[in-house]
Amino acid sequence: MRKALHRARTSLRKAGVDYFRGDGSDWIALGALLFAVPALALGTLAMPEWCAPSALVLPIVAGGLLLRPASLLALYAASALALIVEAAVLNPGGYGDADRVTPGTILVVAAVGFLGLLIAQFRSRVGVPWRRGGTMLFDLRERIRVQSKLPKLPRGWHREMALRPAGGQSFSGDFVVAARTNGGRTLEVVLTDVSGKGMDAASRALLLSGAFGGLLGSLPPHAFLPAANGYLLRQDWDEGFATSVHLVLDLDSGDYEMYSAGHLPALQLSAGTGRWEEMAAEGPLLGVYDGAQFDPIKGTLRPGDVLMLFTDGLVETAERDLTEGMDRLTGEADRYVSVGFQGAAWHLIEAVAKDVNDDRALLLLCRH
Repeated sequence: MRKALHRARTSLRKAGVDYFRGDGSDWIALGALLFAVPALALGTLAMPEWCAPSALVLPIVAGGLLLRPASLLALYAASALALIVEAAVLNPGGYGDADRVTPGTILVVAAVGFLGLLIAQFRSRVGVPWRRGGTMLFDLRERIRVQSKLPKLPRGWHREMALRPAGGQSFSGDFVVAARTNGGRTLEVVLTDVSGKGMDAASRALLLSGAFGGLLGSLPPHAFLPAANGYLLRQDWDEGFATSVHLVLDLDSGDYEMYSAGHLPALQLSAGTGRWEEMAAEGPLLGVYDGAQFDPIKGTLRPGDVLMLFTDGLVETAERDLTEGMDRLTGEADRYVSVGFQGAAWHLIEAVAKDVNDDRALLLLCRH
């Protein structure tokens, strides 16, 4: 998690978004909490039945969320002094049956303080203030969503895409980048499945989607995956491989080329035969070795044809193999032929892999 947030922070800084600069709010928070400690202590001394000595955990918890470790130590010193004063006043005869400040109270306050210090040190290392951490995570999710948005297509074409992260999380290691190139006559789409899942995979997906989006359209199609492979190798991640499929579609003729980096085959529905055919290009995983070659497969989308690109979480699980999963996907997809696949992408994920604990992505391209 710490590595993931660090990569996310670096990415946002490069993009011109910085949530991590310190300001005077730390001193304001420290002053407010230092005022709260003696106020609580006075309340305990004046009305111990209403304000227990354990109430000191409140500013300690708030300090763990708001303060830097150095400021937190000052708060802890004030809290310890307040606890000593309370013990001296409320327990004048030492510990006994009528104790107000018990050893248990001291242990609870100390334990909460230790946890607060761990939280503050974690925030200090990754540079994510609690007050803005939620905003940063929301921004990460929105950037991945925006970067995965498909461009509008001319009349006669329909496109849909659905992403569903593992475990109901907000972040996915699957992503799409797409662009209209060649004067708008060509659609280029790259669907990528980053190794792992959850926040760690999503932080890598954020970096890769930005890099891949910059490469798409700036290189000839045959050079895209080699450049993407070189980019992954330069990252030197412990778990840095990915699968990817790159579709280059002529929107006038329907002819396409498809390059694959260890990705699952696409599925094409032929309107003439009503059958689904696997379209499998050859190529190694991204980020495994330098100098990899990626050979394309060619095809054509005629009126009524449909092309599906997807990630393995949609069709492969521990309970079923790839062939069974793809058969189930095509069987469910046949239900949408009569309605032109309008709204089909999300519903197909629901029908085929609703409860799968893996990232799932599905892209549909239909020619009417």
